Amino acid sequence: MSESQIWDTVDAYFTAHLAPDDEVTAAALRDSEAAELPQANVTANQGKLLQLLAEIQGARTILEIGTLGGYSTIWLGRALPADGRLVSLEYSPKHAEVATRNIARAGLDKQVEVRVGAALDSLPLLADENPPPFDLVFIDADKVNNARYLEWALRLTSAGSLIVVDNVVRGGRVVDADSGAGDVQGTRDAIELMGAHPRLSGTAIQTVGSKGYDGFALARVLA
Repeated sequence: MSESQIWDTVDAYFTAHLAPDDEVTAAALRDSEAAELPQANVTANQGKLLQLLAEIQGARTILEIGTLGGYSTIWLGRALPADGRLVSLEYSPKHAEVATRNIARAGLDKQVEVRVGAALDSLPLLADENPPPFDLVFIDADKVNNARYLEWALRLTSAGSLIVVDNVVRGGRVVDADSGAGDVQGTRDAIELMGAHPRLSGTAIQTVGSKGYDGFALARVLA
């Protein structure tokens, strides 16, 4: 068995016992695939991790940057109390339309709002509304702007909030300081900002699984 086959098999075992897809999440994946959305959803195990992080955090307000088909949104939304709120920002109207249907099927449409447009345009508008600080921010959009998204997350959170940045390993390319790839440089900028910022305490974890070699970073807002 190849290394990647081992990763897939272990992922399938963990998923079957700890994070099996139900009718709602399975339908969200099917509809996303039928609409030909990019196959960039988090895995079921990763979705369950997001839900657990939000539950451990006691999150009442969540900001997601990058909705895609709403799969991760559903996992996060399930952690919210009845009066909780999740704002998800999605660049593509097509993706947002699919996500909105999936979120409604999950019974989360009263708690979850999908806003369409470039996140760097939507974030200032959101800040102008002066919302209560978000308890958790999940960043999973275009990687070029990861550091800018992290800066906005800091503006929209307070002490004790949790920030999660997905896909930070870039297949190992994140260590290449000379890379001309925007996703690599954007991710490096975010990691270095996270490490240097006095308001953040962070770490990053490498992962393997059905999505290959990847990882995520998470940081606690200190003040």
